Amino acid sequence: MSVSIKPLEDRIVIKAIEAEKTTASGLVIPDTAKEKPQEGEVLAVGPGRWNEDGDERVPMDVKVGDRVIYSKYGGTEIKHSGTEYLILSARDVLAIVG
Repeated sequence: MSVSIKPLEDRIVIKAIEAEKTTASGLVIPDTAKEKPQEGEVLAVGPGRWNEDGDERVPMDVKVGDRVIYSKYGGTEIKHSGTEYLILSARDVLAIVG
């Protein structure tokens, strides 16, 4: 999936992956009881931030297509062309799901 949003510096555009709507025993979880998702797919990655000397970019740890776990309250939620995305800093990514 390609997105027309180009993040700057060490920012990442993520599409959240919704949590399961039922429990293991088959109970349906209502929207009001669901937790905010913390897992998503990376759709776009910025070029990276500049190092302290300002002469080189620090490479990003994630790439487009990675599935990541991110900080629960990190980032900024946006809606673009009818789809919801999350833009967050690379520091808010906690792990890559392999």
